[in-house]
Amino acid sequence: MLDIRRIRNNPEETGNLLKRRNSNLSIKKILELDVQRRKKLVEVENMKSEQNKISKQVPLMKKEGKDVSEIILKMRESSEKTKVLEGEIKKVDFKIEKELLSIPNIPGIDVPEGKSGSDNVEIRKWGQPRKFDFNPKAHWDIGVWLGILDFERATKITGPRFSVFKGIGARLKRAITDYMLDKHIFEHGFTEISPPYMVNRDSMFGTGQLPKFEEDMFRLNYRDYYLIPTAEVPVTNIYRNEVLDESNLPVYMTAYTPCFRSETGSAGRDTRGLIRNHQFDKVEMVMYSTPEDSYRQLEILTGFAEDILKCLRLPYRVIELCTGDIGFSSAKTYDLEVWMPSYNRYVEISSCSNCEDFQARRANIRYRPKNKGRLRFVHTLNGSGLAVGRTFAAILENYQNEDGSVTVPEILRPYMGGLEKITL
Repeated sequence: MLDIRRIRNNPEETGNLLKRRNSNLSIKKILELDVQRRKKLVEVENMKSEQNKISKQVPLMKKEGKDVSEIILKMRESSEKTKVLEGEIKKVDFKIEKELLSIPNIPGIDVPEGKSGSDNVEIRKWGQPRKFDFNPKAHWDIGVWLGILDFERATKITGPRFSVFKGIGARLKRAITDYMLDKHIFEHGFTEISPPYMVNRDSMFGTGQLPKFEEDMFRLNYRDYYLIPTAEVPVTNIYRNEVLDESNLPVYMTAYTPCFRSETGSAGRDTRGLIRNHQFDKVEMVMYSTPEDSYRQLEILTGFAEDILKCLRLPYRVIELCTGDIGFSSAKTYDLEVWMPSYNRYVEISSCSNCEDFQARRANIRYRPKNKGRLRFVHTLNGSGLAVGRTFAAILENYQNEDGSVTVPEILRPYMGGLEKITL
């Protein structure tokens, strides 16, 4: 959520920055409501000041034997009017908050200008896509042929865009997850979190999924709980409405969770395989930082995600998202895209974002500076480290052999009991 003071003090700049996102949202209504609120607030403060002044005079008048009944009556009327105005202020506050909740974050000043994903900027590449001396297969064909993936029975059990991992496939998925967690915990310095897979409405508001993206979420009809779309939601909200000490920053947290998304806005896209499922697994990284350090931490966070891909020896590239493609809560985002032979292109496998204080304001996550000055909002960052299903798919496609077998990446073999190759 944006700071109302920033909008009030720099309305033209704020409006122009929002336009960079191709946002047609206007801050005019917020400014009008803010003027109303401040006008009513001044009126209330003046009335209370007058009431206090008169209340001090009443005892003196009584001591002098004067009649104070008319003054007391006026004070009561003034007090009632004050209560009415305070009620009106609360209503205006609610309207302002509703407007603020619908406005996306402001993009960082150095985020490239653009209207859509086609305007994103490639930052760097790592590794060379493999040149096959046979026709490579798609991961959904490889997995089904090896008997380690079953989409048909997943559809029978639940419906389209679900997957069943079987035998060595289930073990490989677990190995990928364990390797990622171990890497982040023991090498990158993260604290492992095992959060709930359902969250309440306040948590979804805190990270920006609500109210704008409610249709993309799975909600329990009989409870106001939501299945998490990413571990970012529960992990970021761990310190909601709390104050940390600056000496404890930065905070690094990582979590493995299943994720649930209805994918309502992606009809007809990537309908086969593991790329866009309603349920998928992901290892998430979440950071809290001071404002001064958050962009350095974004580079570190992105590097941690890249480290996983390098160790798996999967070719990838890093893309900086343009102003028209960054997420609702993000100020700056890097996407990591892994090479997928079946698509003959790079496919997103991680998204690393700095949300600055946008989420922290919504979730009220603050820290106490070392100089004991005013409490400040933390900056929150998050990134996939990585999407497990997409990593699984990338391994099948990039490590496939002509006979249909799949070589297990060397780094995963200790997690697979030393298995070097998946065969029939």
